[in-house]
Amino acid sequence: MSDRATRPAGQPSGTPQGAPGGVDTHGGPTRAAVILPFERFGRGDASRAADAKLAEAVGLAASIGLTIVHSAVLPLRAARPSTLLGEGQVATVKEACERHGVTVVIVDAALSPVQQRNLERAWETKVIDRTGLILEIFGERAATKEGALQVELAHLSYQRTRLVRSWTHLERQRGGFGFLGGPGESQIEIDRRLIDERIVRLKKELEQVRRTRGLHRNARSRVPYPVVALVGYTNAGKSTLFNALTGAGVYAQDQLFATLDPTMRAIKLPSGRTVILSDTVGFISDLPTQLVEAFRATLEEVAAADIILHVRDAAHPETAAQRADVLAVLTEMAEGEHPTMDEAWPSRVVEVLNKADLMGGVDAVPEIPGAIAVSALTGDGLEQLRAALDERMAAGMEVVDYAISPADGASLAWLHEHGEVLSRQDGEEAITLRVRLSPADRARFDQRGH
Repeated sequence: MSDRATRPAGQPSGTPQGAPGGVDTHGGPTRAAVILPFERFGRGDASRAADAKLAEAVGLAASIGLTIVHSAVLPLRAARPSTLLGEGQVATVKEACERHGVTVVIVDAALSPVQQRNLERAWETKVIDRTGLILEIFGERAATKEGALQVELAHLSYQRTRLVRSWTHLERQRGGFGFLGGPGESQIEIDRRLIDERIVRLKKELEQVRRTRGLHRNARSRVPYPVVALVGYTNAGKSTLFNALTGAGVYAQDQLFATLDPTMRAIKLPSGRTVILSDTVGFISDLPTQLVEAFRATLEEVAAADIILHVRDAAHPETAAQRADVLAVLTEMAEGEHPTMDEAWPSRVVEVLNKADLMGGVDAVPEIPGAIAVSALTGDGLEQLRAALDERMAAGMEVVDYAISPADGASLAWLHEHGEVLSRQDGEEAITLRVRLSPADRARFDQRGH
């Protein structure tokens, strides 16, 4: 693991090496335990089995190179403010850590700074909660400047709440100014001020990223090509599907959060129509609030899309719950304090039931009205998906007849490029075309004064 993930950029100087809260895998594989505190009747757990949630947490931890030597579900009767877990459970985990030589414990829950500190003391290991783990993964996966900025912002927002826990040097006081001396500014206040200043700078840089994205979208709207955004639960196969449709070499592995930065490619549909396909970051249940805000710029590509392809892992036992998690994030984007999506976004969603190869082929996938079964790995069902995209694009278009002068090659080329030519009759004085165009393209062409 890189130092970037272990020690976030912008961390104040003076942080002792190996301070709790980061994963240090230098010197060999890190032996880890994954613990799931499970509230049987807790909100959000009704539709998701404990074993499935534990398996997801193990996958998250393994995706950053940790060697998982122990995992367990610990039922919670009542969350304790000091340790979250009960005394007996804390003792059981400590014994397992000693038996397996564990140095990092992943607790798949949101821990308060006090709970995290107390568990580290009790187990004599590093302890990382769900938010910290996902931030570690995002720190490793971010490949572009924008992704790195988003990760750092989320990391600092999370880190700021844990200053009291993280560094032992924070009790030191620096001398004040003035004749009376006074206690001066404490080290924790200095660290918090440094983090706040860095957060302000990062937000300004990300705002510039958003403005740049807006300019790019405006440029595409002048071309224009419709945008199809791939969304879905992490590891549903979005990048594999993106590669299958575009022939691109986007990083696609059987890993959670393999893609963090949106990638865009132009593809041709069977009608000859060009669309832009956009691969975006995967969603996940209980996404940390810091990341929801930090990745708003990335999710804006979804908000601007003409079609939203919701890619689902049809073979996953929790596919229905994963679908609900994705729709919840999209709903939050539409109903949040700063909504980025219009209220009609559900009408733009097309469900893609991926990984049909794990179920015996597309014919073996249970039918869902309006959904398309595919295997991005084998290519089975992709032609039907392309045809469905063509049909959805055509549904909102208008059929128009034009009489173009044979000498007006520019207008003829424009109509072929931006529309779907349904028929053509060549005459000596005019070429008559019947063309399917989007309303926006029809207005642009009419303004050309052909």
